[in-house]
Amino acid sequence: MLANFLIGLREGLEAALIVSILIAYLVKSDRRHLLPQIWIGVGIAVAISLGFGAALTFGPKGLTFEAQELIGGLLSIVAVAFVTWMIFWMAKAARSLSGELRSQIDSAAEAGRWSLVIIALLAVGREGLETALFLWAATQAAAQGAGTTAAPLLGAALGLLVAVVLGYLIYRGALKINLSRFFTWTGAFLIVIAAGVLAYGVHDLQEARFLPGLNNLAFDVSETIPPTSWYGTLLKGVFNFSPATTVLEAAAWLLYFVPTMTLFLYQKRQRAQTPSRPAPEPVGSSGRK
Repeated sequence: MLANFLIGLREGLEAALIVSILIAYLVKSDRRHLLPQIWIGVGIAVAISLGFGAALTFGPKGLTFEAQELIGGLLSIVAVAFVTWMIFWMAKAARSLSGELRSQIDSAAEAGRWSLVIIALLAVGREGLETALFLWAATQAAAQGAGTTAAPLLGAALGLLVAVVLGYLIYRGALKINLSRFFTWTGAFLIVIAAGVLAYGVHDLQEARFLPGLNNLAFDVSETIPPTSWYGTLLKGVFNFSPATTVLEAAAWLLYFVPTMTLFLYQKRQRAQTPSRPAPEPVGSSGRK
């Protein structure tokens, strides 16, 4: 539940910040009449994301067990690829995101007010689809053995709710947080979660008989960490840890986690040593005219 809460919080806050920047810039530039187009685009993006999540959840139900595991394994790997790209993209683009969005708003406003619908749809929709895919994969992994997805989905919903509140408070200027530090810590944690999701995806492909080695275990600590125990459930829910892990699962986890975390921390250190440009005007300062 904690892992999905953090996923929902981080991804939801990214989308909330994008919406805040779009709205604040229109308000400050005295173009309030264009705000409905932003909200229409946001509404369409949310609807598409929910539909995508529903399709992922209920689509494979009528398939054979092997087909479900094959689809689940492949989608888990795709989810890891998307979230990894998102982590590095957000770390790199965070400083210039506000300026890029404002430039897009100006171009869209000149092209026609309905162009703003597309801007909002693409900006929020990308975050929504990535969130739906990764939450689905993380929820499936966390629910393996637990038999329920209620807690992971509740955690994700709470994370999204908190993100919306934080986004609104930032927009109103009532809250200021260190976004760089926030995205650094959550990015590092998401890499740990993604490594577990990847291992789970490999396990699914083994159960689908797409990959070999299902019975070739790297370790089995089920007696020390029973999957049904509270701490076994906690490790599974937060880190996607499996007490019985195959060699391929362990190899996939290590081959993803070690180089990805190393590169992430290295790039973070490089950016910290690079003199920063003048910071753009805070979103909260332009929330009211």
